[in-house]
Amino acid sequence: MSAVGTGARRRSQATPAGDRRRRRIRTLLIYLLMAVVLVIMLFPFYWMILTSLRSQVDNTSPVPVWFFRPTLENYLNVIRQNNFLAYTWHSLIIATLATGLGLVLGLPAAYSIARYKQNGLAFAILMARLTPYITYLVPWYMAFRALHLIDTYVALTATHLIVGMPLIIWIMISFFEEVPRDLEEAAYVDGASRFGTFTRIVLPLSTPGIVAASILSFIFSWNQFLFSLVLSGPNTKPVPVAVFNFISYGQINFGGLGAAAVLITLPVVLLTLVIQRYIVTGLTMGAVKG
Repeated sequence: MSAVGTGARRRSQATPAGDRRRRRIRTLLIYLLMAVVLVIMLFPFYWMILTSLRSQVDNTSPVPVWFFRPTLENYLNVIRQNNFLAYTWHSLIIATLATGLGLVLGLPAAYSIARYKQNGLAFAILMARLTPYITYLVPWYMAFRALHLIDTYVALTATHLIVGMPLIIWIMISFFEEVPRDLEEAAYVDGASRFGTFTRIVLPLSTPGIVAASILSFIFSWNQFLFSLVLSGPNTKPVPVAVFNFISYGQINFGGLGAAAVLITLPVVLLTLVIQRYIVTGLTMGAVKG
């Protein structure tokens, strides 16, 4: 009996140490997995920056050049010779207009779906978002050409709505569903109109979701390429389309392409870093509430 008791005590003493060892191994494996995922995700950005800082000779070398003398010539050429600042301004106008109009139309639509359970409308909006963009392209091009709206902000803003507005609606539905009806009914008793209740009660309570939806809609519009490629022109060409200036039939300017890609990505990265907590808060609250 004493031998059995001694063995049991040894096993009980060894168990905490074994548990700690397993936890350390598990934690180490998690960190290794995170490191692998981060390397896979960040390496394209790292290589893009390297490409933007190398000369054309280094970029076209058959052997990857890891050590070189950095140059800013590619950035200077992009900004000075390719009118890149004008393209950036075009993208800013289009993304801002598309996001603003998406909020004006999308917030009431999301509220209507949330309050009156319009599942058919919600499904139709979802299908419009999931439909391949190429499906819309030809009809829109023919319509805008007939209306002489090619190379205008009107055409580009309208087409970018198919990207941003469904996103805004589906993010905001869960927020509006969780706004207590008692608050709205109290506002009605006090004499507030339906529109006044929506703007003074519902929207302020849903601010985190509105911020998150606005940022994501802006980013999707900023990165939109297909519609802009066909419907834009010299007066409205945005930065994703302007990258084609560095691709010709006989040669690809890899340095200019990398510099343009960095300049396109930088505003979005900075915007995300500055207000990332609003994005995380909005999406997390929406997920929990949904």
